[in-house]
Amino acid sequence: MFSEKDILQIKEKGISIEKINTQIENFESGFPFLKISGAATVGDGIVNFSEEDVKLMAENYDKRKKKDIVKFVPASGAATRMFKDLYEFLNTGIMNDAAKKLMDNLGKFAFCTLLEEAGIDTGDPKKVVSFILENGLNYGNLPKGLLLFHKYEDDNRTSVQEHLVEAALYGVSTGNIARIHFTVSPEHLEIFEKNIAETVPVFEKKYGVKYDVSFSIQKPSTDTIAVDMENQPFRDNDGSLLFRPAGHGALLENLNDIDADVIFIKTVDNVVPDHLKQDTVLYKKAMAELLLQLQQRCSEYIYALKCGANEPLLEEIEEFIREDLSYNFRPGFAKKTNKEKAALLMTVLNRPVRVCGMVKNEGEPGGGPFWVKCEDGDRSLQIAESAQIDPENMDIMRKATHFNPVDIVCGVRDFQGEKFDLRNFVDPGTGFISEKSKSGRKLKAQELPGLWNGSMAGWNTVFVEVPISTFSPVKTVNDLLRPQHQ
Repeated sequence: MFSEKDILQIKEKGISIEKINTQIENFESGFPFLKISGAATVGDGIVNFSEEDVKLMAENYDKRKKKDIVKFVPASGAATRMFKDLYEFLNTGIMNDAAKKLMDNLGKFAFCTLLEEAGIDTGDPKKVVSFILENGLNYGNLPKGLLLFHKYEDDNRTSVQEHLVEAALYGVSTGNIARIHFTVSPEHLEIFEKNIAETVPVFEKKYGVKYDVSFSIQKPSTDTIAVDMENQPFRDNDGSLLFRPAGHGALLENLNDIDADVIFIKTVDNVVPDHLKQDTVLYKKAMAELLLQLQQRCSEYIYALKCGANEPLLEEIEEFIREDLSYNFRPGFAKKTNKEKAALLMTVLNRPVRVCGMVKNEGEPGGGPFWVKCEDGDRSLQIAESAQIDPENMDIMRKATHFNPVDIVCGVRDFQGEKFDLRNFVDPGTGFISEKSKSGRKLKAQELPGLWNGSMAGWNTVFVEVPISTFSPVKTVNDLLRPQHQ
């Protein structure tokens, strides 16, 4: 199937032939649906804290000896899709609803001042949209992270700058350092670095912290091979193999390189202006406190198991795993010997932990929290996308009360303080196959298990209800007109 030239191309990307063959097998066989058994709801998989509890947990987090904390922000996504309707207006000259809404509210956008400074006639829709997308701001070719999101009296901010502020408010490590890591596209790295370099001195003075900002790009070794509709390797016009980025699941490699006690994960477009940050900061601290409490109990139980496993201890640990980690063992667990039980309990306790915020479902597209049956018969909590769910189980999906806003706090060290290799906790059977095209020819593309989906399938997962005020995604430019961004 592969020539010497192909093999050289594959090796240059850092991919093994075995992995390529596995990917082709996945195209041929497809990926199985997740075996969901029910939607996670408040009281059945989702924890709901009272306002008093949240405040107390946030206070306890503040009192803790500072840990090594990193905020991890996937920021390589292009903003192109934000402007789909504006491009349509620009190409056709026909005013549509999106262009009209933008023009009617132009003064409310943070980037409006840049149009005024450039002397653009703000009464001419075509000149305005052209300046925004192409020959002025070039927003159509920039990543979301570098677009101006919010207006302030002193200076307007990009979403990346808002993440820097958040890091200073809940992610400060020992030494008063706010560490934040952005994953970016290689073509945008330089402009990201410029934007951060201009911002850091100002924010360090304003928030009294020292920033440690780092970047990484998606590794070429995580790309997946494309195939034609007959599942044969797709080739470009020059005969070379076509590889494609494998979705946000590829960023597991980047996350795995982060060495920290606590990692906050949040998407680049989910930020709010300062006057609305209170809920976000409060719940982030509370979720981190819960994470650290769970990790501490897991470590204590592991050490207890190592000293001996009597019946009362095994029952206590099994209850903790069931009630606090939302992990249910297979029906035959009770019949196993104490030694067998101890081994299974140890396996579950010694895993990465994630606490995920869940908001009430208000119709936003995306994944949600579900109970999933594992291959071995155990039952755990997972974040599932609609594409992963069998159409026959859509009635279960429709019963989902909550939505995944990608608001995650991660603990990636074991009971001895050693960093887990996160690649050992992936469910490889949870990838995606989609239909794309190149040069007018159809092809199939494969995405790796999603970063917060199958890539974290083997983690201990806890879902916490968080207020809708902590969720403010920007999918189209006019989303910036929502109250959460004004």
